[in-house]
Amino acid sequence: MSVSSKQGIIITLVIVLSVGGLFAFRFFQGRQSDNAQAAGPAGQMQAGQGQGANQSPQRGGPGGGPGGGFGGDNFGNNRPPLVGVGTATEQTVRERLALVGALKPKRQVEVVPKITGRIQRLLVDVGDFVKEGQLLAELEGDEYEQQVLRAEATLAVAHATISQRQAELANAQADQARGAQLFSEGLVSVQSQDSLETRVRVVESQLALAQAQVRQAQADLAELKIRQQQTQILAPLSGWIGRRYVDSGAFVNTNSPIVNVLDLNTMITEVKVPEERMGNLSAGNRAQVSIDALGGQTFEGRVARIAPVLDAATRSGSVQVEIANPGGRLKAEMSARIQMEMGSEHRSVVVPRDAVVMRGQQTGVNVLEGERVRFQVIQTGLTTDQGVEVLSGLKPGTTVVTRGSQGLQDGAVVEVQKSNAAAATPENRS
Repeated sequence: MSVSSKQGIIITLVIVLSVGGLFAFRFFQGRQSDNAQAAGPAGQMQAGQGQGANQSPQRGGPGGGPGGGFGGDNFGNNRPPLVGVGTATEQTVRERLALVGALKPKRQVEVVPKITGRIQRLLVDVGDFVKEGQLLAELEGDEYEQQVLRAEATLAVAHATISQRQAELANAQADQARGAQLFSEGLVSVQSQDSLETRVRVVESQLALAQAQVRQAQADLAELKIRQQQTQILAPLSGWIGRRYVDSGAFVNTNSPIVNVLDLNTMITEVKVPEERMGNLSAGNRAQVSIDALGGQTFEGRVARIAPVLDAATRSGSVQVEIANPGGRLKAEMSARIQMEMGSEHRSVVVPRDAVVMRGQQTGVNVLEGERVRFQVIQTGLTTDQGVEVLSGLKPGTTVVTRGSQGLQDGAVVEVQKSNAAAATPENRS
């Protein structure tokens, strides 16, 4: 590379660096100017306040003059956190046990055929409502129809045999009567008379056999008609079709379910209750059942059955809760939250749920005293619809922070939301 080329490259680099430095200088100069303009009114305001207060030590100090950064309890113009408040009240607390379960119909039946065969017609599907005794499906019945016809013919033959034996018996009895008359006159031998009497007894036996054959044919015919009727599969109860397991044309036996019928008028949920709570439960206790799938709608229930045997592994007992479902809104297998009343109640201090906070291993509430909060350790009890029971550490009428209570430091200055300002009692705001 020639010397002139090297000189040209060096000159070009110098020009580029000079232009870049000029732009950088103008950029930083503009930033400083903007910051100075933003800080100017604030510095002038603080300077004016300092002069109006005769430069009081409480409001001044380092940085308290013109352009100072601290003023009072808060930094700059930051406002205290906005919070909601509530009041600790004395209420009647009903002891409840919270559990989770799934809804099931009180009655449900897997419909299976009583005989083996092929489905000729399937008349229902999932979601259909059926009444007790309604035809659900029909199996092929041609074979049973022919068997019934043959049994009816056999019965007719048996009846004809009876008529024949009855005629033979009448003839044999007449011959016996004539023979007895002749025997008394000495015109026939004893052997001939014995033969006539034996013939009567034989015909009587044949008649009895024919009558038994009639009864047997009648029983066979009745059985075949029952089997013929069993080709029609009927609903065992009124309810809804929950599942359909087969289609038309499928071959089924006595172990093959066809449909599932659910009675949804009454639902049940089975929950496991800890051993230490079983003694407080009794059949008939009220229960509140909340359904998440219905937006938390609550239904009234009652304890229907309590298992007499506990599960040895979990030390819990099975309890069934019944819930009326007249409108049919409750569906099988919906998740349910159950609040069971334990049958006891007492008076106690209650605070809103969002007032209770955790600070390390301590449970407490932020008590509002004037414009500041003080963390008060409490001992909690039951959680109810009204709030959280306070066993110790708080008196009724105390104003506590609810919304915004999390994260507050002990002694922090707060601002009460206007809609809740009236909740703070005079003695707590002094």
